[in-house]
Amino acid sequence: MKMNTLAASLILTGAFGLSVVSLTAAAHVHENTALDTAVSSDFRQSKNAARDTYRHPKETIAFFEIEPTDTVIELWPGGGWYAEILAPYLADKGHYIGGNFDANPKDEKQRNGYRAKAGKKFEQWLKDNQAKLGNGSTVTFDPPSFYALGDDNSADVVLTFRNLHNWAMKGYLESVFDSAYKVLKSGGTFGIVEHRSNPGMDAKTGYMDQAEMIALAKKAGFTFVESSEINANPKDTKDYAKGVWTLPPRLALDDQDKDKYLAIGESDRMTLKFTKK
Repeated sequence: MKMNTLAASLILTGAFGLSVVSLTAAAHVHENTALDTAVSSDFRQSKNAARDTYRHPKETIAFFEIEPTDTVIELWPGGGWYAEILAPYLADKGHYIGGNFDANPKDEKQRNGYRAKAGKKFEQWLKDNQAKLGNGSTVTFDPPSFYALGDDNSADVVLTFRNLHNWAMKGYLESVFDSAYKVLKSGGTFGIVEHRSNPGMDAKTGYMDQAEMIALAKKAGFTFVESSEINANPKDTKDYAKGVWTLPPRLALDDQDKDKYLAIGESDRMTLKFTKK
């Protein structure tokens, strides 16, 4: 089982009056040359690296305690923002697996849709960069047709970044959590980063309730380890006409109040860590 630093955080909190959240986050950002190299590599697209100020990849990966030897499944890697870091980081001793869209759906309309095109593009990216990504691979994960992430008890870490609202709007979220639980080894980590709602907000806004996500993960069998404010943004008022997509990088209102939304930055996000006992 990966080491839990929460107890140490609580001890030091009482001694020095520091906040649990800030201390816990700091405790995870230990020296990790391989991670530093992956985050700072010019292999990453410059437009992606520019978002580090909002997404804090080094601190987030350290918080989830991902080791270079781990087998890590990232659900819906999309355009590969985190894959550009994780796949090279795991290339030598670990294994990166993208829980990818169905790249070859049977339905003709779906074959021409966003998901299939994005799935094919991601698979091609892995193939084109094999020398850098080692045995990085994909598994088709596209609810409701494909839920299985691999053999039971085969992964060290399952991660999802800003995807929970998509599954919630379709009624798939509980099944997704179940899939993550099944594929993880005992002691494995389930890591979540998601847009964080105010109480009572609808998933259609793109924001999700943190307490509800913790409860749902517990229902699936996970033990809640800790949360972090690494990806918090107090400037996010969460009251926009087009939901979270009003903010960058989407900027759904185009040039309307663009400077205002750029000044807010990307959304306020929960960062949650669970383990499978």
